[in-house]
Amino acid sequence: MDKQLQHYSDKLAFETDSWDLKTAMDAGENIIVIDARSPESYRQEHIPKAINLPHRKMSEETTKQLDKTALFVVYCDGIGCNASTKGALNMVKLGFRVKELIGGLDWWKRDCYITEGCRENGGAVACGCNVPDSEE
Repeated sequence: MDKQLQHYSDKLAFETDSWDLKTAMDAGENIIVIDARSPESYRQEHIPKAINLPHRKMSEETTKQLDKTALFVVYCDGIGCNASTKGALNMVKLGFRVKELIGGLDWWKRDCYITEGCRENGGAVACGCNVPDSEE
């Protein structure tokens, strides 16, 4: 039972869902939402107030202006994309307090929360996770 208790405690410490994120954002909690996908994907559609910081670009230099006291919630497209996991790992290595958004942008929209961006005709947009750095 101790192992199971630790497992679920760890999940809640390291992951969040869209309802909890939206509730925390609405309450004005010190949360910074990071879209870890490509700039093109971010421009097409993203969670309101999210900043775009592709996981491949996360470094001491690109994060130096970020508030280390905030909780960072990192997301990508959803369960078929691991940019949020890579981004969360990078942010932890850089000394930030981080959670990964379960289901990413896909589940954010499934919960009927609004998004921002310039998606045309509702078409699919590739997350850009597997685009070589030279093409971003």
